[in-house]
Amino acid sequence: MPFRLKRRASPRSWPIARKGRKWVQRPSPGPHGQNDSMPLVMVLRDILHLANTAREARILLREGKVRVDGKVVKDVARGIGLMDVVSIAAPLAKDYRMLRDRRGRLTLLPIPPPDAKFKLGRVRFKHTVAGGKIALTLHDGRNLLVGAPTEIKVGDTLRVELPGQKVLQRIALGSNALAFISGGSHVGELARVDKVEVIPSSQPNRVHFKEGFSTVKDYVFIVGTETALVTLPGGLSP
Repeated sequence: MPFRLKRRASPRSWPIARKGRKWVQRPSPGPHGQNDSMPLVMVLRDILHLANTAREARILLREGKVRVDGKVVKDVARGIGLMDVVSIAAPLAKDYRMLRDRRGRLTLLPIPPPDAKFKLGRVRFKHTVAGGKIALTLHDGRNLLVGAPTEIKVGDTLRVELPGQKVLQRIALGSNALAFISGGSHVGELARVDKVEVIPSSQPNRVHFKEGFSTVKDYVFIVGTETALVTLPGGLSP
């Protein structure tokens, strides 16, 4: 069963019971890794409870009632990961954003309609391509071409229009920036950056926060300056 996964072997980031049906859907290869995403069928059936079975979830998708990042998706195995926007068509007409809670589990948070028109993408890679342009690869696998030179750096966050790819805003990784921690022992917390420590070795660079802790740079997702640009779980404050 190449497209299925034993429930007991499923990632700890999935908020599902460890006992029950033996098999669960495996996310299809895509923008997010298996440990960092949930298959869309599980989101519709087990999280939002819009379907009782995988068959009912497939019917919803075939009817074009589900959009991910503004585009209709019909693949039940499509992985939904950090900052992805899931929109359900009328009559429900609801929008959700995928985040992580303080136990590291993926969680869908209801968001207002204006928030569903953009998403935040963390810059993972930056390189020059033919024509002298700069290619940016975001955490969700999307690639953006920008003119050179550019001030955008790896670790910065871009606010990107949905479903298009227009860059609306850059939020730099730097002192006083507001960060959502996406992994490690402080996962799910909101903190304010103090400084970025560049380590001249094979060890990853670290980001130190004014709250008195630090974590590796890859776990730091900048979400704003004074306030967060996206709706976050209640109780989160820097």
